[in-house]
Amino acid sequence: MLRALGALSLLMLVVRLLAAHRIGFGDSEALYASYALHPQPAYLDHPGLVGLFARIIGGGTAPSAVAAHTITALLATLVPWLVVAASRGAGANLRSATLAALGVAVVPEMAIGLFAMTPDLLLCVTWLGALGLACSALRAPATSTRAQLMLVGAGLLAGVATTAKVSGLALLAALIVTYASRHARAHAKTIWPWAGIAVGLVAIAPIALYEARTGESMLRHRLVDTQGAAGISLRNAGAVVLGQLAYLSPLVAIVAAIVLRDLFRARRDDAVAALLFWAFALPLAVLLPLSLWSRVAEPHWIAPALLALPLHYARRGVPIGARLARSMMATALAITALVHAWVLVPGLTRIVPASIDLRHDITSELQGWPEAIRLVRRVAFEAAVPGQERGDVVVLGPHWVVCAQLHAALRGDLPVGCATPIEDDFDRWYPRRTWRRAETLVLVTDDRFELTAESAFPEHVVTREVKLDVLRAGRVVRTFRVIVLERRAAG
Repeated sequence: MLRALGALSLLMLVVRLLAAHRIGFGDSEALYASYALHPQPAYLDHPGLVGLFARIIGGGTAPSAVAAHTITALLATLVPWLVVAASRGAGANLRSATLAALGVAVVPEMAIGLFAMTPDLLLCVTWLGALGLACSALRAPATSTRAQLMLVGAGLLAGVATTAKVSGLALLAALIVTYASRHARAHAKTIWPWAGIAVGLVAIAPIALYEARTGESMLRHRLVDTQGAAGISLRNAGAVVLGQLAYLSPLVAIVAAIVLRDLFRARRDDAVAALLFWAFALPLAVLLPLSLWSRVAEPHWIAPALLALPLHYARRGVPIGARLARSMMATALAITALVHAWVLVPGLTRIVPASIDLRHDITSELQGWPEAIRLVRRVAFEAAVPGQERGDVVVLGPHWVVCAQLHAALRGDLPVGCATPIEDDFDRWYPRRTWRRAETLVLVTDDRFELTAESAFPEHVVTREVKLDVLRAGRVVRTFRVIVLERRAAG
């Protein structure tokens, strides 16, 4: 089994490294790359760990897509091996741990999603690390050095997980509830589990202080400002169910349900079972209602809760049937292979009927930005007037998804303003009242945004417009518009 996992890991690493040299940042990735230019404990969407991660990769500035994806390819390939280590810490034998890791390796949510430079990758690594250390500690004698070090390490990693995504708080809560249970009584009588929790809280203290200083800006943005259409609905419930079927693949979802049923039955057996149950139940108790309520929820929000399931499967050897297991692996691997092929083989667009507009394909955001950035630099240079100062020419996007791509690629060479309908991070980095006073705006937009430039920016008048078509195998998948607006003369 180890050989199979090694072969699969090598194959996926090769594919990921190939992708690292062929595709650019997704829009959210570009935002996280932009974080590297503005070190903060937290941002409006997430805590600051992903910004620090991006800054390290970029050597103090925003990283290139190639550099970022090379590192994330390595980390994503490491994740199944972390499942092996965490499962072994939970008491699984090597064969069962490897089987669990093989399943995790092919799940589309992991095999595809963890390639991106996102908080979810960092959350996954630290979450699995915390679970593995805590399980191992709870199986060791309470007074042993091994238990003491691992309990502290588990708390620390849970705290670090929270600096990746706020959902890490649910993992800290799961540790506390487990330590307070009768199964962990011997460990709870020592200082070490609580020292670990304290260390974890120290890790998140800068975020808490930043939030207090800024009026809970991150929580307000995530739970209020972006939730104008929120409310429990059948639409949201359907999105949760269908999203899980797509992200996990249908047969993986069935196997997850089987393992979950066994985990529920085993939750009172011992401290490790209790921990894995609470590491599933507490995050789900928060993330599932939030997903049912929010219209902007995404299927991967629930993913942290599911990380306990492969560890339970491995330690218990939950019977799922050889035929179901093979079908599950084959289906998940096929979906993963098809998605990679669609992104990496441009010629596949030829088999899509001409009546289907590929401009709406979500993977189009990975295409065309290098050419667009070269065009933006040229247009901005040509629009500049000798003697102008920094800020007289501002590159502008209609929404953060465009602004992030511009900011990450320009790396501060030109100021970037952003006209997102609601407040975003760019309003702090380069306020609207500042960029609206610029002599020249270089507006960059694409097919997703329908706007009349002069109506949107009445203080300026359009003087030039350049279009750039992005092609895949001869088909237009995206069209950029670069519009130059000059400030109107007074009066």
